[in-house]
Amino acid sequence: MHLDRSAGRTAGRLGAAVVALVALLSAVGCSTDTGTGVREGGGAPDARASAAPAAKAKGGGKVSEARPAPSMPEPAVLAQARVNIADGQTVGVGMPISVTFPRPVPADERKAVESWLRVQTSSGTTGAWSWLKDQNLLDGQRVDFRPRGTYWQPGTTVTLRRGSQGVSHFTIGRSLVATVDVSAHEMTVRTGGATQRIPVTTGRPGLDTWKGTMVVMDKQSEVLMDSHTVGLGAEYRGNYFWAVHLTTSGTYVHQNPRANTEAGHRNVTHGCVGLATDGTAKRFYDRVRVGDVVTVTGSDKDTVAAGNGYGDWNLTWQQWLAHSAAGQTTTA
Repeated sequence: MHLDRSAGRTAGRLGAAVVALVALLSAVGCSTDTGTGVREGGGAPDARASAAPAAKAKGGGKVSEARPAPSMPEPAVLAQARVNIADGQTVGVGMPISVTFPRPVPADERKAVESWLRVQTSSGTTGAWSWLKDQNLLDGQRVDFRPRGTYWQPGTTVTLRRGSQGVSHFTIGRSLVATVDVSAHEMTVRTGGATQRIPVTTGRPGLDTWKGTMVVMDKQSEVLMDSHTVGLGAEYRGNYFWAVHLTTSGTYVHQNPRANTEAGHRNVTHGCVGLATDGTAKRFYDRVRVGDVVTVTGSDKDTVAAGNGYGDWNLTWQQWLAHSAAGQTTTA
């Protein structure tokens, strides 16, 4: 299923604020009605994060070297930048740093913005910034940083400096990567050296689940979903539990009563990944955190767009750099 608006109660750390999220959606997946709630991960924290001391390398890891001060003047737009990761937060290995702005940044100012957004890591990770078209924003309102080639290294501490506007720190937690095989009706979860296989049901033909790599945006213990919001008439309306949010357009992994009989056998949902009500959905919900990775294979639907949530990893490195104003890998 898909969603237009999400609401519910969230488990986990709340970040700095209660956030109300209103999303414009595509016609794939679960849809939710309006409501109130708290999203795990702090939503879009204020850009003026704590200026705590820089995090130190763990376990003897190499701290990446700071680059020389930018030669271009600091862009005024950085004063209104918002970062997707809260200061002090621990996130999964797939989480990009996403910075958004209240207005589009002109193309000729983007290189200066990138040069003043400084990333430093305890593992010497290299990566680059790339300007993505967010599903709910205009071109030039979002720039993301991701490591080159592979996900973040677990245990890495990351420092983001936004020019003179503030410093924030976050940590990469343990690795959890889930792979949903649509044709096999199964999700394989790999974490901590262990592998678990879970029966699932995904989008039925014509309402297939997006394929590609997605990153957990947030999670909510209860979401009111309404099919009218995605043009599916009176197909469904009700509360769905243990909902792990994967795309802005409304793809979730969540508890679905139909999974009690169909998981492992048939795909019957409206685009989401359905888990059984016997505790399977809650156990998965309890394990995942914001920034964990979910990859869908075997679907007949298109690959999820980079700006539909955090679909950053669906771009090759060459494609990523093609949307970078600097056009090169940077020392994080």
